Amino acid sequence: MEKVKAFYKKYLNNSFFFCLVWAFILNLIIETLARKGFGGFLFLFDSPLVFFYNTLIIFATLVIATLFRRRVFFVTVVTIIWMAIGITNGIILIERMTPFTVKDLSAITDGATIITNYFSMTEIVLIGAAILAGIIGLVILWIKAPKKEEHVNWKRNVAAVVLVIAFTFGATFGLIKVNVLSTFFGNLAYAYDYYGVPYCFINTWLNTGINKPKGYSEEEVKAIFSKDQYNEDGTMKLEQTDVDEEYPNILFLQLESFVDPELFNNIELSSDPIPTFRKMMKDYSSGSLTVPACGAGTANTEFEVMTGLSVKFFGPGEYPFKSVLKEKTGESIAFDLKSMGYSTHAIHNHRALFYNRNEVFNNIGYDTFTSLEYMSDVPKTPKNWAKDTILTKQILDAMNSTKERDYIYTISVQGHGKYPTEQLIKNPKVTVTDAPSEELKWKYEYYVNQVYEMDQFVKELTDTLSKYDEDVILVMYGDHIPALDVTESSYDAKDLYQTQYVIWSNFDMEKKDMNLTTYQLAAEVFDRIGIHTGTTIKYHQSVDHKSKDYLSNLKMLGYDMLYGQDYIYGGSNPFEKSGMKMGVKSIKIDKVVNIGGKYYIKGQNFTEYSKVTLNGETLKTIYLGPSLLGLLEEVDPADAVNMKVSQIDKSNKEIISTTE
Repeated sequence: MEKVKAFYKKYLNNSFFFCLVWAFILNLIIETLARKGFGGFLFLFDSPLVFFYNTLIIFATLVIATLFRRRVFFVTVVTIIWMAIGITNGIILIERMTPFTVKDLSAITDGATIITNYFSMTEIVLIGAAILAGIIGLVILWIKAPKKEEHVNWKRNVAAVVLVIAFTFGATFGLIKVNVLSTFFGNLAYAYDYYGVPYCFINTWLNTGINKPKGYSEEEVKAIFSKDQYNEDGTMKLEQTDVDEEYPNILFLQLESFVDPELFNNIELSSDPIPTFRKMMKDYSSGSLTVPACGAGTANTEFEVMTGLSVKFFGPGEYPFKSVLKEKTGESIAFDLKSMGYSTHAIHNHRALFYNRNEVFNNIGYDTFTSLEYMSDVPKTPKNWAKDTILTKQILDAMNSTKERDYIYTISVQGHGKYPTEQLIKNPKVTVTDAPSEELKWKYEYYVNQVYEMDQFVKELTDTLSKYDEDVILVMYGDHIPALDVTESSYDAKDLYQTQYVIWSNFDMEKKDMNLTTYQLAAEVFDRIGIHTGTTIKYHQSVDHKSKDYLSNLKMLGYDMLYGQDYIYGGSNPFEKSGMKMGVKSIKIDKVVNIGGKYYIKGQNFTEYSKVTLNGETLKTIYLGPSLLGLLEEVDPADAVNMKVSQIDKSNKEIISTTE
């Protein structure tokens, strides 16, 4: 007993030793949550140096508690933070294939809007109750937790804390230098496995934007292109001279979580879910498409296609739509095609505010953006996502809204997870006849039937466009693989970042199959139809993709265009906000009618998201049809003339646009 007391007094009662042991335990828990089974222990034995380095990171945060008398409270707070990171990462990895990053915190409002698609109301209530209990527990702990009786030895403790933190920084730079750690994460999921959750999570916080390339200067930037690509004043030639020629309407269709299900070798299907898309791959230009996302991250696929830049140049896990492009204008294929007289449109059958698209699209050159709030009578999947069949009408409305040639970027949503672990589709068109487990059977069966309906939508759209009286080129592809516990061994593709694309047209085009990345896709499509305008478009079209400077020069262009001195543009950003309009059809009030003391608003193009507003306040409104709204509360007759109709985001009640 005396030996036990002596051990406790010497070690366990020592705050620094306790923090070190506790850091080890926390790290083991966090890494176990990030891996299946006993993955945390396997990580400890397979990569002990990296494991103990991550323990050091946690230790460096815990020892700060030694500077306070309320050490128990501060250790508890730090523990809660690390456990929250570990638990959140574990839950996210169940639902998607991309781990938890600091950038996800910027998307927390977006995540809250779709939480019911992932969790039941009971689970949501339990999560809320747990958070509330945690807050109450912290308050009680602050009041009741013991304080260290003696005064803090400031000189010793501050010196020790500084030494631990300095050693952690030194270990970081040393391990990076000897290539045990890396600051470049080509695959975020693999990086978390290789380098540990604490290090990678902090990296997603500190490593943002595009780092200034070595040797960045005006001369280096201008040397990327030949002299004939510049005007006499040294600015880049951004406009194409033969704009009067008849170029086709250009449509991009980004299909949510759409891949060839026959590439999943761990299941068997009763029939082909994508007969239309498969036939198109045989008849039209097609190939594999390397995308920047895996199981989630739709917006980064959009970014690469629209800008011709790679998100790998940015910080790990970063969404440029939530960082730089939310704050400033930037070149995209929308701006490039506007310079040729194209009208530019974006369409998405989900919320306008998701990934800040309502702001970003205005910053990168779109004339209109038709989101879910501007679509009426939208059919939904059993998991409450909008079905893609609604998009055919939206695309045609956009094309018919202008006399000019149109560029339309459409983002679908039907194939989105979470995929249910029980049977939701009673009479599926395609059944899973063999799967590793009952749970996976229902997940895959739900997914392949959504893909089947998406394939039917593709048939409907191309049948309609084949009769259109103008030339149309339609580029279709999946944004990433579905979040279905897919592994490289169960997916018969080069890796988990492969989807498929098809370039369809209603006019004759030579079939030319090749594998591409998303940041190369637009340049290749434009080259096929004779369009050679735009900074990154010209770059991809004129440079050997196998050259050693291909990606480094593209990164320098990206830095210059988004963070640097705009040398490629002559020293100033030439792009202004496009003044984007929400929806291609105007929402109008024709008249307000009072019948028996009840107000009815007659007008045009109302949707389920249309609400009557008065002096900025949203009134209780019932949608009665595209031309009629009913008011469910009393209004002073003198104020009735001031009523307006606004499109309201249902998730956070934000007004997207208002029409008098």
